[in-house]
Amino acid sequence: MALERVEVQGRHYDNGVGSTDAASQGTIRAELLKSRPALRPGEVLEFVPGLIVTQHSGDGKANQYFLRGFNLDHGTDFATTVMGLPVNMPSHAHGQGYADLNFLIPELVERIDYRKGPYFARNGDFSAAGSADIAYQRTLDAPFVNLTLGEGRYRRALAAGSTEVGAGLQLLGAVEAMSNDGPWALREDLSRRNLVLSLSGGSGRDRWRVGLMDYRADWTSTDQVPERLIAAGSFQGRPFGRFDAIDPSDGGTTRRGSLSGEWTREDEGATTRVAAYAMAYKLSLYSNFTYAMERPDTGDQFAQKDDRKVYGFSASHAVDHALGGLPARSEVGAQVRQDRARVGLFDTQDRAVIGTTRDDQVRETLAGLHGQTSVELTPWARAVAGVRVDQARFRVDSLGNAQNSGSARATLVSPKWSLVLGPWARTELFVNAGRGFHSNDARGVTARVDPRSGDPVDPVPGLVKARGHEIGARSEVLPGLQTSLALWKLDFDSELVYVGDAGATEANRPSKRRGIEWNNRYVPLPWLLIDADLAWTHARFSDADPAGDRIPNAVDKVASVGVTVRELGPWSASLQWRYLGSAALVEDNSVRSRSSLTTNLRVSRRFGAKTELTLDVFNLFDRKVNDIEYFYESQLPGESAPVADRHVHPAEPRAVRVTLRRSF
Repeated sequence: MALERVEVQGRHYDNGVGSTDAASQGTIRAELLKSRPALRPGEVLEFVPGLIVTQHSGDGKANQYFLRGFNLDHGTDFATTVMGLPVNMPSHAHGQGYADLNFLIPELVERIDYRKGPYFARNGDFSAAGSADIAYQRTLDAPFVNLTLGEGRYRRALAAGSTEVGAGLQLLGAVEAMSNDGPWALREDLSRRNLVLSLSGGSGRDRWRVGLMDYRADWTSTDQVPERLIAAGSFQGRPFGRFDAIDPSDGGTTRRGSLSGEWTREDEGATTRVAAYAMAYKLSLYSNFTYAMERPDTGDQFAQKDDRKVYGFSASHAVDHALGGLPARSEVGAQVRQDRARVGLFDTQDRAVIGTTRDDQVRETLAGLHGQTSVELTPWARAVAGVRVDQARFRVDSLGNAQNSGSARATLVSPKWSLVLGPWARTELFVNAGRGFHSNDARGVTARVDPRSGDPVDPVPGLVKARGHEIGARSEVLPGLQTSLALWKLDFDSELVYVGDAGATEANRPSKRRGIEWNNRYVPLPWLLIDADLAWTHARFSDADPAGDRIPNAVDKVASVGVTVRELGPWSASLQWRYLGSAALVEDNSVRSRSSLTTNLRVSRRFGAKTELTLDVFNLFDRKVNDIEYFYESQLPGESAPVADRHVHPAEPRAVRVTLRRSF
């Protein structure tokens, strides 16, 4: 007898009542990722409510991330994984927690599991503000080819498919090639190559996967420029505009290759996971932010070089049981990661090394144990209690200054708990609290002298504590509407930052942040989706200082509103508004960045079952806004002294891209 086919379609957001332990936790499905355009791969993280992604340099460099009053400086305090591999790099040549997502292939993403705040025992280093685990698909519905053309000589080709290669074995492969010059007067000449292979299988209770990824890119970058130069309209006898460059040799090259494996067993009431990975990574980044202030004859360009191997292992076991006669589920787990890196900071001219500031060999090991128990106290109350114990070990061999060599270790215990109440009338309440942390750069932990001046400096702690609290609610009381509200607070003992541009640790101050987030998903009709995410943050240093209490680049408001029309006949379309608010650029709030509002449009049409044409328009109304603004001193060639000025990197003007997708 033939059975009738039944299709079950899940939510675009798995954030329904009863699905999470916090109002600011959730899952984003691949169906939603298809509805909006992304100018850069890392912008898929903008589906995480309250998170904004920009770029202040070439598109081969890690993005800037803004969340909960943090300018995350390429990733510090927001932990990201892709296919089980960590993206953040500790003791990185450019910045602590550097998270380059340019190797991501959005079409392969199956889901994004996100969490905000230090309330989750499974998450360790860099996750105090939040985390996102990006999972790739194991199989594809059909092989496909994407071809994209756009302004600025944008070219992208992607071919992907999966096939059964044996009993229960699935092989997935994807190859991507992309190039782009962008709107810049100096051609970006970005070239990106990407390969993903995975073999997965399983039967009965067991599932496993082995993955191989290889990515490489090179580019020329137009870094931020001083507004005084844009206002002057000329530089060294030639016209100069918003999209011009000062040092034409800025840019970089990078490579990332990895091999990973994971195994999961699902027994009745128990889950066991084991994963391991090995990664090789390289970056050579050339930047010039002060132009001719330090070295008038050669210019201030510098190179940051990072060459590392990364090895990691994790295991966890979760089981259902009874605790005092109450239903409970407990999980225990362990994580170990070791980075072996050669990192350096060099003076350069036209990418040629002319001096060495730092050159270090770093070995850093971070090991963590975690445990968590969830107990159903009553049908309407559930308590979750957890704890992490993390130990970091640092070893630095300074090849240029033996005084900065050394070893250290740091240990931190991080308790966490949550209380989930409800649901009542399809509404539940959350109370969350916990301690998190981020590690500091190993070179700051062992430092004794400033690498440039030779002045004595004090080493910094290896692990920096953060304390967070949150009260939230989620409701589906109105048909078709998921709405959540979170009031949160996050305090850091110190915002010590290793400044890769200077080769030294900047001793910043303790801080406190609090805010409100309101997230909404509304499906009034089967073909209409409306998203609205609004976030407000109050960020301040918590100590007294005559300089002021504002945290530079702590954006106070962000918002995203999107309207998506799905499959009206062969047509689909979306319109998204993205708002990045103002921020203090100096501690006394005397200089602030300008807010920005941009609009993106996507229109798609299917031609039969296997062909689709998509039009993406970024910055639809061609607004003249900036991706990032800083305030600092710089000196242009020909200037007699440094000038304190606002330095900006403009957002791209209106750009059009067309994609043809063909399935087979």
